[in-house]
Amino acid sequence: MSQSESQTSPSRPAHLRRSVLSVPASNRRALDKLSSLDCDAVIFDLEDSVSPEKKAEARENLRAFFAASPLPGKERIIRINALSSNFGADDLALVAELEPDAVLLPKVDEPQDVTGVSDRLAEADAPESLRIWAMIETPRGILNAASIAEAGRTAGSRLDCFVVGLNDLRKETGVLPQPGRVYLVPWLMQVVLAVSAYGLEAIDSVLNDFKDAEVFEAECGQGRIMGFAGKMLIHPNQIEAANRHFGPDEAVIAEAEAIISAFAEPGADALNVVNLNGRMVERLHLVQAERLVHKARLIEQRSIALRQAQGED
Repeated sequence: MSQSESQTSPSRPAHLRRSVLSVPASNRRALDKLSSLDCDAVIFDLEDSVSPEKKAEARENLRAFFAASPLPGKERIIRINALSSNFGADDLALVAELEPDAVLLPKVDEPQDVTGVSDRLAEADAPESLRIWAMIETPRGILNAASIAEAGRTAGSRLDCFVVGLNDLRKETGVLPQPGRVYLVPWLMQVVLAVSAYGLEAIDSVLNDFKDAEVFEAECGQGRIMGFAGKMLIHPNQIEAANRHFGPDEAVIAEAEAIISAFAEPGADALNVVNLNGRMVERLHLVQAERLVHKARLIEQRSIALRQAQGED
């Protein structure tokens, strides 16, 4: 690796990504409801959920929506069509024009899929705040997850997050749906390991049957235990459970606040380890605690803003 390609670990703000709702950009009614929903992030889909004859209309819908609806407190991500398709170039041009928080690339198979888009965004003078998310939904994407994540930590990269797509992965591998996703767990953990190694985050795959609350609750609990930051959703009814499972509970927040307080004690600034109620806590846990408390405050702030907006309605 050359000096110019040396890995970097830039400090990036903590985001809420417990509930990532995907909405077809062709569906104006669904777009109009977004401001009243308590999801952490929205994926405006120009790809799978939009038919070819609706692609141009979907792009115009997003132009109008972004001009009128900033969605404060929510990450805004536009999922584009593959650049090799007839729609990808126009989609990416729209991304550069609208400057969402991120662009979601479909079927990322190798690092070049990400670096190529990074270069094109740089050439379009897109702000550094416009990040890249990658759909990991093919056998090659799973096998190359570590190298893709590693490329995301090089200078100039915009990669922030992986989103697992099990529908396409099942189709390409022939793995049938099973309770507990038993034959998919090794691949899911491979994605979590890759993002953990290189400071990114991963979002768990959608559950297509949004009416099956029991299975959805189970998948949210499983995804949280695995280490996913949140879950991709296809229906507003899934938001509450995702927020609950992937959000910190009161006991975890209290422990994080105690760790922060312990390292704030006089003389602790020179210590790498402190004694917290008979337990040794390393300074690395302070960084984790600060991020967790920050996320808890973001949750509370958005909850207040959402209640105020609903009261005005």
